[in-house]
Amino acid sequence: MASIGIVIKNGLILSKRIPTARKEPYIIQERLLVRHLRKSQFTVFGQEYNFSKILKSTDVVQAFQDTVPVLSYESMQKWWQMCLQGESSVCWPGKVDYFALSSGTSTGASKYIPITRSMIRAIQRSSVKQILSLAYCKLPDNFYEKDILMLGSSTSLDYNGIYYAGDLSGITSKDLPFWFQPFYKPGREIAKTKNWQDKLDLITREAHKWDVGAIVGVPAWFQLLMERIIELHQVKTIHDVWPNLMVFTHGGVALEPYKRGFESLLAHPLIYLETYLASEGFIAYQARPESEGMRMFMKGGIFFEFIPFNDRNFDIDGNVLPNPEVLTIADVEQGQEYALLLSTCAGAWRYVIGDVIKFTDVENHEIKITGRTRHFLSLCGEHLSVENMNRAIELVSDEFKVKIREFTVAGTSVGSLFGHHWFISTDNESIDKDLFKERLDFYLKQTNDDYITERKHALKDIFVDFIPNELFHSWLKDKGREGAQIKFPRVLKKEQYQDWKQYLQSKAGMTINN
Repeated sequence: MASIGIVIKNGLILSKRIPTARKEPYIIQERLLVRHLRKSQFTVFGQEYNFSKILKSTDVVQAFQDTVPVLSYESMQKWWQMCLQGESSVCWPGKVDYFALSSGTSTGASKYIPITRSMIRAIQRSSVKQILSLAYCKLPDNFYEKDILMLGSSTSLDYNGIYYAGDLSGITSKDLPFWFQPFYKPGREIAKTKNWQDKLDLITREAHKWDVGAIVGVPAWFQLLMERIIELHQVKTIHDVWPNLMVFTHGGVALEPYKRGFESLLAHPLIYLETYLASEGFIAYQARPESEGMRMFMKGGIFFEFIPFNDRNFDIDGNVLPNPEVLTIADVEQGQEYALLLSTCAGAWRYVIGDVIKFTDVENHEIKITGRTRHFLSLCGEHLSVENMNRAIELVSDEFKVKIREFTVAGTSVGSLFGHHWFISTDNESIDKDLFKERLDFYLKQTNDDYITERKHALKDIFVDFIPNELFHSWLKDKGREGAQIKFPRVLKKEQYQDWKQYLQSKAGMTINN
């Protein structure tokens, strides 16, 4: 009798071979928008913006864009607050039972993003699509019998009598498909654990009992977890505990800055697959291991629009300017950066998600995340993106052969001019800081032409401080921002920068002068 691994693998290969009807992405997206508008035309939001009239237009997409404004989280609050109070059919038919707390960084209170039953089903369908893409990875039959460790937030959600609230990973893990449950780790009991450090401790103690073939989560937290497991079980690499570990599906932040440190914990390489699951929905996944980008889900319950990320559409703080240029999937160009707008089956409409993406392959609608609309540095026109930062950190890490566990950067003043202040965590205490600074500056110039220009003029200098890694984590903990989807901000803006410097002074006695 064939093993379950062979059965699953053959099913994936068969799904890969079955021809599918290929339609132009724009046609797929247009039909999805029409369905959303039909379903929502009698909601409070749908009546406010006359969805019924939009549906009668000869060009529904254009009419939709002409009628509904571009909306931020703050402007959506008028509607979502009604959902939070238990009102039904506000932005989407029915009552909203779940709200995802945005993962974000440490910037203030969490945002509450509505998650409807329709969105949960859309995420599950998209997740199955991602699983089917494993057929392209040439994995052995027995891989499909191995455990999958998902490092997510607690499935024990907060309930206030009206709705449940928690991180999206906790909401979606609460209702896993029945066929997936035998493979799921850490299991239902540990998954309920609310305290993040307690959860990591439980997983660390139980890790040797599991035959893990794939791990899913944020790179920084998985690196920390694997270090704990290796230390507790007194082994050299994570493969001494999980010999069949082959795949890492990662998201939340770019893998590149962590890769050297992450791979030092392995006995042999992994297959890396990137995924783009935001609090607002499942946006994209890496369909092929060799592809540079992630394929957008055209049928994943989200209608996408794209605002070119430039000075004509955004101010210096990353806010959308009035009357921005907005494109559909039919109009985008390869290599250009865009801020995402989402209209979803959870009641987000022309919603600015805050992420900036770049198309790596227009034909296959594949993208990569390059940063956030508000997480970039442009004090004097240097336009330094998170993508630029990640690449420079990766290159300097390789040159110095050091593990850089975390980093952040802030804008500062140098007399009447400007500077960048970098805070970097590394285990190597013998690094020449001046040489490190020089090489980091060199690689930043390699990645960004605007940066080169401004370093000759208004961008006077950069500064580097090495910070113990535990201070990065403890700052998040003090802010109440620990969890599977929480990331340290790559760019510290104004008040955050001052708060961070004061924290370093109070906790470690470090005096930061810049």
